Amino acid sequence: MKGFNYLSAVKRMICILTLLVLSVHFSLAQEKLGLEEAISAALQNNYDIKLVNNDTQIAANNVNPGNAGMLPRLEGTFSDGGSRQNITRTQSNGNDQTLEGVRNTSRSYGASLGWTIFDGLQMFTNYERLKALQKLGEVTAKATILTTVSSVINAYYTVAKEQQLVAARDSALDISKLRLTIANNKLTIGRGSKLDVLSARVDYNTDTSAYLQELNLLKTAKTALNQVMARALDIDFEVDERIAIDAALNYTTLAGKTAQLNPDLQSAFINKKIAELNLKQIKGQRYPVVALNSGYEFQKSTNPTGFNTQQRANGLTYGLSASLNLFNGFLQRQNERNAKISINSSELAVEKLTQDIDAQLRTTYQDYQTSLDLLQVEKSNVNIAKENLDITLEKYRLGSIAPLELREAQRNSIESITRYLEAQYQAKLTEISLKELSGTLNIQ
Repeated sequence: MKGFNYLSAVKRMICILTLLVLSVHFSLAQEKLGLEEAISAALQNNYDIKLVNNDTQIAANNVNPGNAGMLPRLEGTFSDGGSRQNITRTQSNGNDQTLEGVRNTSRSYGASLGWTIFDGLQMFTNYERLKALQKLGEVTAKATILTTVSSVINAYYTVAKEQQLVAARDSALDISKLRLTIANNKLTIGRGSKLDVLSARVDYNTDTSAYLQELNLLKTAKTALNQVMARALDIDFEVDERIAIDAALNYTTLAGKTAQLNPDLQSAFINKKIAELNLKQIKGQRYPVVALNSGYEFQKSTNPTGFNTQQRANGLTYGLSASLNLFNGFLQRQNERNAKISINSSELAVEKLTQDIDAQLRTTYQDYQTSLDLLQVEKSNVNIAKENLDITLEKYRLGSIAPLELREAQRNSIESITRYLEAQYQAKLTEISLKELSGTLNIQ
């Protein structure tokens, strides 16, 4: 008997240890992911950000005087060659002469320096254009970062919403299971009917299906968040379910920030400046191009059959050159006209984009205010529906109401929770959109 008790105690201990190990493993598998952590991971790992950062670095590397044509060009040359020939020649006296294996050699090396000192200020305009392209790259990078951060926040709060919906569906499933148990018990003691059991079973299966579908949506949302964070897609985690909404956004302030900080508007203004610089550069082609050139060269050659069998020369070269395009088939005038049209197009693009963004900002702000109003209404509905469900469930336990009334209260509760979470989610999305449009979205 003692041995049996000891064996039972050992078995119980093994079961307890096994449960503890499984609990620790589950807690380790369920990573607790914060919003700032998710944003930080995306900023480090997201492929779009990495690609645009590479483009920005290339644009920064291109901004230098040499690339703009402002610095001199120095080139070194070297050549070494020769020939071996059999020569037959007739002299003026009529005699033929044959030479075999005549070897000629030549060698030269040197350096040349060329420097354009004036080209109608095109080089300075080109330097300004390179700096504008660098700025455009930085603005594009900022836009990509804002879009990525917005995507992370959207995906994060989608997971938060789905987590709460899964919990709500799970609670509804517990109530349906309790109802099914009560119906079975009543049928067993002869106080219930088979119809109530079947109805409870159908509702329980319906809630199970809804729970499984919601659970699948949660897994899909987690995969989407892992994707935008550019990490392994199968990593499981939990997020903070609190959704803090900034309810103090002001339209006038947002409109002012949008005009100053919106990346798309900034890009449009930079493109307009680039178009103006392009016209300035084309006009510079009307002026002469003046260049200095200098160099050093050494030459040595041998020719056994020539008048001089060996020759050597070395020395400096220098000069000044100038060129002016007098006529190129009216292409200069055509290019200037096209450049002016490009400037006009860039101005129209700025005006159109400004109007589009203003309309988007105004519409989004209206949605934001409506979402905040709906949020208050739905929050009140959740409390009312929960209280109604608690009262109805207690009455059902006591047998004072029909199962249909419990089912209706249960349905009202889950629908009110769903609407509340959706209103909360939409309010957060509109807040994020407003901050992204105005360039004030926190990227830290």
